[in-house]
Amino acid sequence: MNAKMPVLFVGHGSPMNAIEENEFSLGWRNIALKIPRPKSILCISAHWETKGIHFTAMEKPETIHDFGGFPRQLYEVRYNAPGNPDLAGEAQKCVIDEENSMDFKWGLDHGSWSVLRWLYPEADIPVVQMSLDYTKKAGWHYNVAKNLARLRENGVLIIGSGNMVHNLRLVDWQNTDHGSDWAEVANIRIRNNINDGDYRSLTEYDRMGAEMRLAVPSPEHFLPLLYPLALKEESDTITWFNDKVVMGSISMTSLLIEPVNTLI
Repeated sequence: MNAKMPVLFVGHGSPMNAIEENEFSLGWRNIALKIPRPKSILCISAHWETKGIHFTAMEKPETIHDFGGFPRQLYEVRYNAPGNPDLAGEAQKCVIDEENSMDFKWGLDHGSWSVLRWLYPEADIPVVQMSLDYTKKAGWHYNVAKNLARLRENGVLIIGSGNMVHNLRLVDWQNTDHGSDWAEVANIRIRNNINDGDYRSLTEYDRMGAEMRLAVPSPEHFLPLLYPLALKEESDTITWFNDKVVMGSISMTSLLIEPVNTLI
């Protein structure tokens, strides 16, 4: 049995996906059935940007409701997974050459818990969040992510949570179940680059045409995709799921990267 864990990228979309039984929550629930049960989870969420890299290092991370204007039911959700200070320390060692620190204030934001509550509803697997350094370019994030590879050997499921296409200014409230033409083009272009193994081009997404500039008006939702891609080994396979653009300008497209001989 190969002990190396898979890696995930999830398009998390609207916070409402945390409480709605829909095609995306079903997709998350089903993909968990393909993954060996992890010892711990390291999540890189679009919703935690810092100067330098931070790791949540508390024993009991709080559930953060980092959004506004949603139904009360959503604010009542608690995802009470334990933290893992030891994993935070191990992850910190992986990036020791970069500015980094332990964090005792943040917790789990909705980029993590809105998906995790479908993947692991019992909230019994320890979770650590890793922040995105907003001062760095995409290529830097891709290179730093490679340093996390050894965590896969230690039963850690690494999850990047964002959206391949994410432009809130161009959301189409009348077209909630489809993507705009430019968003569909960008989503396909990203998917093709990944299928071709051309990950480096994605670190220069702003040079990939007008559709991509609309798809990634700011980098925070795109950068979490680069972490799983950087961790893919040549023999790993890719499974696509939740492959759909909604609300005109948000891609829910997600992928599972796994060793060819992973056993459950």
